[in-house]
Amino acid sequence: MRLEKLQNLLKEKGFPYTYTEEDQCGSVDFEYRGVAYHVWEFFDEAWGAETNVRNIGKHEDLFGEYEEEILEIVRKWN
Repeated sequence: MRLEKLQNLLKEKGFPYTYTEEDQCGSVDFEYRGVAYHVWEFFDEAWGAETNVRNIGKHEDLFGEYEEEILEIVRKWN
């Protein structure tokens, strides 16, 4: 299982989410205030994740400590 820290935070906050895994890459889709968010991991010479948590309508690719960066954003949501 991947993205465990994110899943734990979503459980703690009570945000509904789904988790899937394919080719050892985790995928989390969740809602907050009626808006759909996603974190989709990928490996393309380096691990990364596509997400829209920073800017709802804009997808961006994060690399390096991407899960920590995503956690920092989601922790600020009430």
